[in-house]
Amino acid sequence: MQVRLKKYLTIRRSTLLCLTAALCLTVTACRQGNGSGSGVRVELQGKAQGTYYTIIYYDSAGRDLQPSIDSLLHAFDLTASLWESQSLIRRVNDNNDSVVNELFAQLLRYSTEMNHYTDGCFDCTVGKLVNAWGFGFSKREEVNDRMIDSLLAFTGKQPTLVTKSDGSLVIRKPHPETAIDFNAIAQGYATDMVSRYLEQQGITNFLVDIGGEVYARGCKPDSSSWSVGIERPSETKYSEREVATGIALRDAAIVTSGSYRKYYEENGARYSHTIDPQTGRPVRHTLLSVTVVDSSAWRADALATAFMVMGLERSLEFIKKHPEDSGVQQVCFIYNEASENKMYMTEAFKKYLDF
Repeated sequence: MQVRLKKYLTIRRSTLLCLTAALCLTVTACRQGNGSGSGVRVELQGKAQGTYYTIIYYDSAGRDLQPSIDSLLHAFDLTASLWESQSLIRRVNDNNDSVVNELFAQLLRYSTEMNHYTDGCFDCTVGKLVNAWGFGFSKREEVNDRMIDSLLAFTGKQPTLVTKSDGSLVIRKPHPETAIDFNAIAQGYATDMVSRYLEQQGITNFLVDIGGEVYARGCKPDSSSWSVGIERPSETKYSEREVATGIALRDAAIVTSGSYRKYYEENGARYSHTIDPQTGRPVRHTLLSVTVVDSSAWRADALATAFMVMGLERSLEFIKKHPEDSGVQQVCFIYNEASENKMYMTEAFKKYLDF
């Protein structure tokens, strides 16, 4: 597919680099008049959840909202980040705490909802498996069939929430060894959270990108949509980035999940960071990346992960079974066939193409 290369925001998963027209190496808030009367352009760059964020918005007052946004994201990390040693999720996983806040509870509700909806392909209880395969915060272990079978005993059955008489929420894990991992939904949820905050401040034209999970609201000063690029899957994680295609986005979220950047190789085999909750092993199929457009970033995040677990054929079957679901219908797959990378887009996705 031939594409016209523009100054796209290139999306991808967690620790990878964001390519924008004016990428700053430090945390800055850049302001410039746009001459359109729609407000002052503000661009924020920073770090959260072990990755970067980029936020662009147009504000009539030219406000610097970075301190408030950083505070929101820090509070989020203290609840849901596995990379924070004292976070609530770490305490829950270590059985040092069972009382959770509303943010944690909502992440669990959404995760459980998507677990049921995707027939277990999305599962937040894979924490032990993710760590064992070396994609978590702990050192990779020597994985064998016996270990996988033992860890699968702690995976699959979803934790539940109980409301106590004093109104507090208590989590009940199916097994003390069950480890929760919100990584496949957390950045999407944080993107939605920051987007809601901007709307509460009266800002209606913005783009929020946290680790590749993007939400675009409104439009640019010239009334055009926000331009977002989908990365072409690379041969190795060190390869130079290229844009496979671009889309025009407004009032929607877009998330890409892929297997071509986050992996490790051992004894000639490549192990993807996407773990199949049903086998306990990294996925092994021809699907390289999945891009989902939905009304919320958390849901696009979860669906993209579930499709990566399913693989192309099962994903297409799932799409056929859910014609009423706009997020399920707006998907772009890039896969390998006969040593050649190919792209398949649903009809609903094609309306976003930006050529």
